[in-house]
Amino acid sequence: MNRLYSFRRCPYAMRARMALRYSGVAVDIVEVSLKAKPAEMLALSGKGTVPVLSADGRVIDESLDIMRWALAQNDPQDWLLKDDPDAAAQIATLIEQNDEVFKVHLNRYKYAERYPEQPMEAYRGEGEVILQRLDELLEGRDYLLADHPSLADVALMPFVRQFAHVDREWFAQTPYKRLQDWLQRFLESELFTGVMRK
Repeated sequence: MNRLYSFRRCPYAMRARMALRYSGVAVDIVEVSLKAKPAEMLALSGKGTVPVLSADGRVIDESLDIMRWALAQNDPQDWLLKDDPDAAAQIATLIEQNDEVFKVHLNRYKYAERYPEQPMEAYRGEGEVILQRLDELLEGRDYLLADHPSLADVALMPFVRQFAHVDREWFAQTPYKRLQDWLQRFLESELFTGVMRK
């Protein structure tokens, strides 16, 4: 049986669960307490972070690799945008910007008291530069790279959600209406609500 070690609120685990659910891969989800990680998970991956997927005798312990593995099994709505020759590079660029740059600003904004070198608003402003770029990508379409979700949308959504939730009133009054609508579509989708059920 495929088994995923996950933590419900972790954005990396969220995107892995969404890809697995979308692809229809049967998986047994083990909710992990980050204070008491199960020995069997640590035996599979010494990193000690979620998500960790044990499938077909393989261990995959990076969320993006889990997503790609799931899509290799089944990609019914073409999240990989296979007919677009530029899509793979665009998807990779967006995810790298999210994981390497936006995530740093998100952490400092969310936990500003741990980073007293600058006020919270400064960290928010750094992240906002990327929110603005995403909003521009949504001009004339509902998703970042196509008229339907791609791997990039699903990989980024949990992080944008977390950023928006630090100060919901602030996010609601930003001019990024397209991005607000994009996030709301995901939050109300069966795909997201399904993976977030307790």
